[in-house]
Amino acid sequence: MAPDSHAFHPFGTQRFRQSGRWLRTAIGILLLLSGVGGCDPKDPALPTTETQLEGNVASSHVLNGSDRVVTKPARIVAFGDSLTAGLGVSPDQSYPAQLQRRLREAGYPHEVINAGVSGDTTTGGLRRLDWILKSRPSMVILELGANDGLRGQPLSLMASNLAKIIDGLQQAGVEVVLAGMQIPPNYGVDYTTGFASLFEQLARNHSATLIPFFLEGVAARKELNQADGIHPTAEGYRIVAETVFNVIDPLLKKEDPLPAS
Repeated sequence: MAPDSHAFHPFGTQRFRQSGRWLRTAIGILLLLSGVGGCDPKDPALPTTETQLEGNVASSHVLNGSDRVVTKPARIVAFGDSLTAGLGVSPDQSYPAQLQRRLREAGYPHEVINAGVSGDTTTGGLRRLDWILKSRPSMVILELGANDGLRGQPLSLMASNLAKIIDGLQQAGVEVVLAGMQIPPNYGVDYTTGFASLFEQLARNHSATLIPFFLEGVAARKELNQADGIHPTAEGYRIVAETVFNVIDPLLKKEDPLPAS
């Protein structure tokens, strides 16, 4: 990580400041904090019970003619906020849905569960940990912290929450992939650089796999973001899904997955 936030963060570049995206970002932040970040009825529906959670994946737990139970494929849970939920696009264009298709193309049988909640913070994510574990995932892609940063929450609280989530997942035998995030330098260089480096420190301290920047190749690109300048378009989410796939692909190759049916 470079010490200057304007050097390593696309939101801090001269191009971004001169492009007029500060206004869109400010509007996006206001929307996140004033309601869009909550449970918008237009957001992709998130299951609230274990039964509904089961319905979010194409289950292969069926009985054949001899009543033999076929084991379900391993599950990958995309655990995050609106960037995971897919705010502003149709459910089939969210990054988890596009990641599912990418996995199928690569021959992986894994099922991807979208556990994104718009407006969620690391505090909210910690409260959802037990619910996430009910799906018995083999891997969790943890994408939380952006809303903490946009609200100027203490970095110590954010780090503590994420550490507890990672610990809880790892103690349950879950592979954790932590999505690195960056924010506009609204709160000053110290906060911005501390925010970005926090993910790298957590990944190192907990021996978790890190996605260096979740929105790599998407952030600050007008054609890949919606009008708020924060949430990707369908094409932007496709790039996010590819970024995630490139990180988890080597991890999945180490597993002994079920053969694709």
